[in-house]
Amino acid sequence: MHTNPAGAMAGLPLNGICAVSELADHFTVRRAALTDLRRALHACPELGYKEVQTASTIAEQLRAIGVDEIHQGIAGTGIVGVLRGERGDGRTVGLRAELDALAMEEANEVSWRSTRPGVMHACGHDGHMAALVGAMGYLAEHRQFSGQVCAIFQPAEEGGAGAQAMIAEGLLERFAISSVYSIHNAPWIPFGEVVANAGAMMAAADRLEILIEGAGGHGGIPHKGTDAILAAAAVIQAVQSIVSRNVDPLDAAVISFGGISAGSMEQYNVLPGRVRIIGTVRTFRAEVQDLIEELLRRAVANTAAAFDTRGSVNFMRRYPATVNAPEKAEIALSAAEGLFGANKIHKDMPPSTAGEDFAFLLQAVPGAYIWLGQGSGGQSESLHSPRYDFDDRLIVPAAALFVRIAEKELAARHT
Repeated sequence: MHTNPAGAMAGLPLNGICAVSELADHFTVRRAALTDLRRALHACPELGYKEVQTASTIAEQLRAIGVDEIHQGIAGTGIVGVLRGERGDGRTVGLRAELDALAMEEANEVSWRSTRPGVMHACGHDGHMAALVGAMGYLAEHRQFSGQVCAIFQPAEEGGAGAQAMIAEGLLERFAISSVYSIHNAPWIPFGEVVANAGAMMAAADRLEILIEGAGGHGGIPHKGTDAILAAAAVIQAVQSIVSRNVDPLDAAVISFGGISAGSMEQYNVLPGRVRIIGTVRTFRAEVQDLIEELLRRAVANTAAAFDTRGSVNFMRRYPATVNAPEKAEIALSAAEGLFGANKIHKDMPPSTAGEDFAFLLQAVPGAYIWLGQGSGGQSESLHSPRYDFDDRLIVPAAALFVRIAEKELAARHT
């Protein structure tokens, strides 16, 4: 197996992350510009399907580096940049980055902090975009591959299912994409290490809504009415037994409640007739997902009935599980090993119960979702934290990994 040659990092200090010479030479010159781009994107974050300025900036960058085709307005603000290899016959590989930010107030005091109140890049999408622009810049100058590379800049990953929207507008057929890859920073993984499981990376993320309805009544004479709050408490306890007593212990699953709405804080002596509960269900296999939905409906209806109330469930399947094709995960790890060394790659890390709409793309075409570690001695802030910030040292390694994945997929020749 290939490991890094001595001196491979000459001119490209990456804190232990290595790259072969032509990548080092290319990115040494462009590192500062890519960092500036990342910080400019961070300063002007936009929410899903509203990434107008972000999309305009990306399109401008793609034009400047000589991308052959730029297609804008897919699913509203999505962009696809197309690069053709020196041999036009061949497959098309898709490389994806996300455009959107989160509805959060930034707590960082850096000079590039968000200029938009209540909106920030707290998941690293700014860094992913900069890395993909960097990769396309390199590939535009080194076209020794067959087929095409499509850079997919996708809107609305954070709950808006932008990948699904782009697919619905013909993304895969229009560009004949045969494989697809995405790289995401991972603060919980040591800096510069790469994970691509041959299977599940993240869970299906479903939304759960439970409605308990009864007659309500007077708090002082509860026997004359029905107590929907008491029924709701029993329902919550009953539901929490579903995973522990019905799901195989070898199958991971989570049911969590995030909100309860009932009554009025101004009416302490009124038993409300209606309670609404919201939550999430996380699973990795469709069979477990189906089982939990069935048992939820049964447990809610029967438990509510025991308290002379009615219980109903609205189970909304949002994002499917993010599952890598084994052969594509192997391509990603092979590319990472050639860049960073065999001791930096992992193929069997426990999957996360977070969700990701890249799953829709992986359901449609084979590909791989890749974690690139940015943890630094346990000090890196968590994703979705108001103090999170993408580590600029990762831009070049992520760009280089995108490059080598595309080249391996399209049978590139390089030294």
